[in-house]
Amino acid sequence: MKRIISVLLCLLLFFSAFPTCVFAEVDGNIDNGGGGMGDGEAGKNFWNPGQDGVRITVVRASDNEPITTPIDLTNKNEDNIKGHFGKKSKLHYKHGASLVGTAVTYTYYVPKKGLPTIIEDNGVANIDEIRSYFTDKLVVRYIAQLTIAKSDDPTDINNAYKVLKNGNYKLLIEPIAYITFGGQRYAMTATEAALYDQKLSGGLRAKMKDLSHKNLPLAMFLRKADLGYPAYTGSRASAQSNNTIISSLGLGAVKFSEDDPEPEDPITANYTYRVNTDVVTSVQLNCGSEINPDSPAKVTFRINGSTYNVTNIVIPEDESQLVWVKWHTPSTPQTVNISVSSNKGSLSATSIAAKVENLDTHEPPNPTAKDRNDGFIATSVPNKPEYLSRSWGVWSARWHEYLVWHEHWVKRHHADGSVDWVDKGKWKDEGWWDWTFKKYTASLTAKMSLMPDDKAPTASGKVMKSGYGVKVSVTGDVDGSAPNSHITGLQTAVAYFPEFKYKSYWRLLDLTRSGNPSTLQFKTNKYSTYNRRVHFTPLWYPDGKYEVSVYAFDAWTPAGMLVANLSDYVTIKGNVYDDWHVGPKPVE
Repeated sequence: MKRIISVLLCLLLFFSAFPTCVFAEVDGNIDNGGGGMGDGEAGKNFWNPGQDGVRITVVRASDNEPITTPIDLTNKNEDNIKGHFGKKSKLHYKHGASLVGTAVTYTYYVPKKGLPTIIEDNGVANIDEIRSYFTDKLVVRYIAQLTIAKSDDPTDINNAYKVLKNGNYKLLIEPIAYITFGGQRYAMTATEAALYDQKLSGGLRAKMKDLSHKNLPLAMFLRKADLGYPAYTGSRASAQSNNTIISSLGLGAVKFSEDDPEPEDPITANYTYRVNTDVVTSVQLNCGSEINPDSPAKVTFRINGSTYNVTNIVIPEDESQLVWVKWHTPSTPQTVNISVSSNKGSLSATSIAAKVENLDTHEPPNPTAKDRNDGFIATSVPNKPEYLSRSWGVWSARWHEYLVWHEHWVKRHHADGSVDWVDKGKWKDEGWWDWTFKKYTASLTAKMSLMPDDKAPTASGKVMKSGYGVKVSVTGDVDGSAPNSHITGLQTAVAYFPEFKYKSYWRLLDLTRSGNPSTLQFKTNKYSTYNRRVHFTPLWYPDGKYEVSVYAFDAWTPAGMLVANLSDYVTIKGNVYDDWHVGPKPVE
């Protein structure tokens, strides 16, 4: 095997060295690895160099949501593809889409400007050429034509191109391999290959490991975190596990502007938790050799003086699995140092500094009758990232008995002087472990209701006067195939308000019903005469929509948090002074 060391080109200025068709505001966040392929099984399971392509999806930059149906590009005629899984991107699968084969005819496009070599084979793939290609103006224009343009009219294409590169969108690029497996032609991305191998309990890896688990997923990965995926820093020359491929490999990103500064956000890191909260902390256990039930693995978490053991972990060769523990955070802000150890395999982390924070620190000031904001202009509700579905899985093994007779011939002498032979052999079990990956999913359904406070005397439905209070109710329900021992309910929600342009101040909601489903409301307002769970609207707020944004989170799974971005509004019409009249008492 030849190991190809990819040249890292991280600076946007480098792109100015390419011909003028490459425009400098585009960043190609793509790197690669891989190596020699070896020999496939002739006639049934093989891949030939050049049988590759890419799947491209336009993604909204604000929340990493796919907004177009993916398209596939390749240099060759692939009309003989019989097996494929439809047009789904890595993000679709991350959001809960299932891997399902389809009988629909496979569709693809052959670009006029041919693709560079995508999948590594003995030094052919060149990451510089790949980056240059997907940041080329003509190529981006062609992608805009296929994904956004409403027709082939030059005006529509030009408008689509302007939309695509206006900074609001990114491109998700995934390598595709066109392979022959079991005698049938398939098209699959790296993520689809890993998901398919899970369904086959390692059947694809057993036949096509160098392609499906090395060169295809390592054809593209991120140099820096993007699209909700981490930067990949692992081996560039060895086969990877299904979990690693699904979580970190087989993708590149192209963006059309510099990253905006990070907005104020209570969620700042993978291991940042809130005080007095049930959380799930997970690590990945990787193994090169089989960990079976005869000698299972044990992972130990040590947290705040307590020890948690996860036992009877089994993983097939060259695979991995998430291992996790559910625990409750302290009631005061602090850093909790977590140590993790295992008697087998290797862990993704052995030491974790978990930040435990208190979000109840930015309560809005009490509005007064003298407040003014004559120049107020309403801003749009922020669209923060959502993670409404997560998936993970657990390996199990069952012994497959296979009895083989082992002969042991012994010469036997008889009293009459005759001799014969007798087989005193015995049966031996030469079986093997059959592996099953049980996939779990969890999805968050969250709803929000914003209404005038019951003490607003002239409110009607969702119409009220400014100066009165509003109340909120957020409900969260975590559902799916996961048992309760794997997950938590929704526990935290933070409300942001239009008078503060949805920043600077917020209200941490009170968990009034814990568990699953759960309910959250405003905490009792210390300025309320009647101790109401309200937020008072400013007297000066203009007539129109008064929309509150709520970010709901801390619904934990082994694969990370479930997070929902919610909003609701009331309509302001008039102000509290309209309900008061000062004058002489009417004569009776």
